[in-house]
Amino acid sequence: MAPIASQTHLSQEEAVLIPKHFGNYKEQAAGAKTFNKKLEEEGDIDRPRANYINYLPEWDPDVKYPPLETFEYIEHALDADKTFPDLLAKGVNREDLTATIGTVVEGVQLSSLSNAGKDQLALLAAQRKLLVFRDQDFADLSIEQASQYGAYFGRLHIHPTSGAPKGHPEIHVVHRGTDDRSGEILLETRTSTVAWHSDVTYEKQPPGTTFLYILDTPTTGGDTLFVNQAEAYKRLSPAFRERLHGLKAMHSGIEQADSAKSRDAVVRREPVTSVHPLVRTHPATGEKALYINPQFTRNIVGYKKEESDALLKFLIDHIAFGADFQARVKWAKNTVVVWDNRVTGHSAILDWATGQRRHLARITPQAEVPYETPYEGKETNGNGVHD
Repeated sequence: MAPIASQTHLSQEEAVLIPKHFGNYKEQAAGAKTFNKKLEEEGDIDRPRANYINYLPEWDPDVKYPPLETFEYIEHALDADKTFPDLLAKGVNREDLTATIGTVVEGVQLSSLSNAGKDQLALLAAQRKLLVFRDQDFADLSIEQASQYGAYFGRLHIHPTSGAPKGHPEIHVVHRGTDDRSGEILLETRTSTVAWHSDVTYEKQPPGTTFLYILDTPTTGGDTLFVNQAEAYKRLSPAFRERLHGLKAMHSGIEQADSAKSRDAVVRREPVTSVHPLVRTHPATGEKALYINPQFTRNIVGYKKEESDALLKFLIDHIAFGADFQARVKWAKNTVVVWDNRVTGHSAILDWATGQRRHLARITPQAEVPYETPYEGKETNGNGVHD
């Protein structure tokens, strides 16, 4: 007779905590659970208070918003003077970060641009995908002024789960407070903190021209990666590009909402899903770009799971491994980054372990409903010229 197996009871210290996962969604936000309001507002002998207390996030569980309705979007880049006389006037210096993505612009204040200059800003962001402006006064504007500036480019998106400054839900706060260790916790179950995405692609009208500005930054680390998803599309063979046309993918905000609930954050608006073309056309440049990302894209419509997973994995890996069409922004005081979310992906890098604060604000104007134009065999570059 076989011996009876004895039961083993693990103590609470010995028990293994099984982390929560939300599909492919990788949570980079810290959330309300780790937010130390007193330390952020007052600091202590070893840790300074936040530089911009007015931008500290709040999470009000009683605030709810109805589903978003469609709106008529105006593409201001179509009205831009392509010689950029207002944005790149005499005395303004521009230097490309790489050959394929990113331009650093010095000698112009974004806050002082006329509407003509803003139109040119939208066009240059669409062409270069990423613009970096140093020595800006943007963070020192009132939040009302910053919001009004962003609203020129489209209806301001109210994020369904993130913290926001009191009274300003249209400001998306990216905040990791002093001594917050949630990035290290993420690495307990993941090999990398990189999470490529375009913002809130689960919305019917996702963002276009987008603004992100620094408030507090670690001495070293906390950079942001950007990738040119139009160039990623062009790198594919003509036959492969042609096969992608007509395909649509489902994007989901459900996993992000579920993650927020697990972190004592808020869900201000019920999560949604949207179906978008796999290849998206930019309305101002005519350029086509891959419009997928691992954070929100869940499946290709009409494909079986194994088929969908295989194709999405190839395309997502192609984007992630494309170091020759990526750029990395190192944050410094008074830096503002502008990019076009329709043709550009990005990811924060949670690589510092000093306990220093990383605090940014994002203004996220929504754009048109994504659409595609027929496959042509030859592709338009960011300047509207066929390659």
